[in-house]
Amino acid sequence: MPTVDAYTRELQEERRARDEFMGRDRESPFVSAGVPFHPLRYFPISKRYVVEARLVRNDRPVEAYLRTNRDGQSVVRYLGDLRFTLRAQPLSLRLFHAGEGVGTSVFVPFRDGTSGRQSYGPGRYLTLELTEDDRYRLDFNRAFNPYCAYTDAYECGFPPAENDLPIPIPAGEMVWDPDRNPRGPSTAVLERTREELRRRAGGQGGPKPSPAIATSRGTRPTRR
Repeated sequence: MPTVDAYTRELQEERRARDEFMGRDRESPFVSAGVPFHPLRYFPISKRYVVEARLVRNDRPVEAYLRTNRDGQSVVRYLGDLRFTLRAQPLSLRLFHAGEGVGTSVFVPFRDGTSGRQSYGPGRYLTLELTEDDRYRLDFNRAFNPYCAYTDAYECGFPPAENDLPIPIPAGEMVWDPDRNPRGPSTAVLERTREELRRRAGGQGGPKPSPAIATSRGTRPTRR
């Protein structure tokens, strides 16, 4: 039997804890919205998708707006570009801070060649802690879905066009429900709008606003 190294064991434990949170905790998007839960799905763990990145900062943080699944805008601060090489290609991703209440936590929303197929179409997230030397370890095995991938009761910001990677990243969380996977952000907005109209026509109230993203490593959500 092959040995499981410390890194793989750590990831497996994180995923077990996240399933425990998602299935049982009252702050879970599944529990709070009354959505039946089954374990989250992941690509195989691969160290090939762990890369070193350097942040090229803006002169000052810039206010930015991310389109949301409710066709609104999430206001964030754009800090600069993370530059790295993956599969022999030089790539970059915009890094954002969600504002007050999250401390030094920052996030990277992104899409890639698996989006709308094996992974959630509108995109996934990575979270990081700000460093003093502007160097980061991007671990795509820890990429995770925003809560709106599970239920429309949550609002989330989608990646900007600049964060569409031209290659597939078969690492991290896969789409939770393959039969309910929008091809991209615009499709997600249209599908939610149609569902809302059907709900109103049937006399049912829509979901309460509850913007949130889930942390990639702990079991608690980080609200923004």
